[in-house]
Amino acid sequence: MSERRVGTVSRGIRCPIIRQGDDLAQIVTDSVVEAAEFEGFELKDRDVISVTESIVARSQGNYCTIDDIATDVRAKLGGGTIGVIFPILSRNRFAICLKGIAMGAKKIVLMLSYPSDEVGNELVSLDKIDEAGVNPYSDVLTLEKYRELFGYGKHEFTGVDYVEYYSDLIKETGCDVEIIFANQAKAILDYTKNVINCDIHTRARTKRILKAAGAEKVFGLDEIMNAPINGSGCNEMYGLLGSNKATEGQVKLFPRECKQLVLDIQANILERTGKHVEVMVYGDGAFKDPKGKIWELADPVVSPAFTDGLIGTPNELKLKYLADNDFANLSGQALKDAISESIRKKDADLVGKMASEGTTPRQLTDLIGSLCDLTSGSGDKGTPVVLVQGYFDNYTN
Repeated sequence: MSERRVGTVSRGIRCPIIRQGDDLAQIVTDSVVEAAEFEGFELKDRDVISVTESIVARSQGNYCTIDDIATDVRAKLGGGTIGVIFPILSRNRFAICLKGIAMGAKKIVLMLSYPSDEVGNELVSLDKIDEAGVNPYSDVLTLEKYRELFGYGKHEFTGVDYVEYYSDLIKETGCDVEIIFANQAKAILDYTKNVINCDIHTRARTKRILKAAGAEKVFGLDEIMNAPINGSGCNEMYGLLGSNKATEGQVKLFPRECKQLVLDIQANILERTGKHVEVMVYGDGAFKDPKGKIWELADPVVSPAFTDGLIGTPNELKLKYLADNDFANLSGQALKDAISESIRKKDADLVGKMASEGTTPRQLTDLIGSLCDLTSGSGDKGTPVVLVQGYFDNYTN
């Protein structure tokens, strides 16, 4: 048997443009099988087929309008003054949701976290915060104070002053707006007792703090559009979290329950090729850009659905640890044989063992989803399906 010379390979798979009602399981299966035939590679057991959440939501027709959002907000929060706190700074992700929220209120008190939002988009640099002598953990700034200290600042990548952009967007709906800057959730309660908290990964804590401090009505973005409005789409688990702008008046929501989709693709591939693959739906990856400081994960999870073989975390030995420590006196074929034998005999659970120190203790779906997000990109590559091969291989395969 010849020795393998390649480890993990990630391939973007081109697919047709997906529309509502399309049989996505069949289209993904056909696209992967045809790509393998055309490009001359073979599918193998434990390959991973990953499908981007956007085409899943599109095939489901999971959309709502800004009018639907306004209706839901008005029903849940009463249509008066609403505190909207901790939103991310995004034209694609949040601006259109904010427009719908504003249409369901008389006044919005918009509370922005600073110096950056939850996913790392900066309003102002930490250096400027230090120079101003401001304590972002405790200090609440009015818009006037914020402008006096920091002036007008445009986002490094988008060129947008989000404070002005969000303010104008709210006013354009006929809603009054007041903007404050704070990082303590309960600061909003000096302005209103009715609050929508828009944070993603810290939302449960924020709700708990607000309710304990005397808030009357508290809804997270995950609780807005969590049921259909006038026949719209919805997301029972995540509401508006994970949504994207579709048109000027329409939002594409995060896909609804899609476990059956991944199981159907898995079954289709087994029937067509005899191979048992794993399948997952993925959204944003989870990684931080060292220059812009942006942490990519604006979706509530990396993967909303996956087959059972993707449950858990990697269980890997650190090869350089073995080479530098256990087998420091070996080289060449003897070193290779010794390391291969260690891998074959490794424990089923390496947690806490020095030989696994420095390996990545993250969920498999988060690691593979991040790889897929980088492979498919967010632009015009046209590869909303990614095939990952050799991910579960090791040095002995």
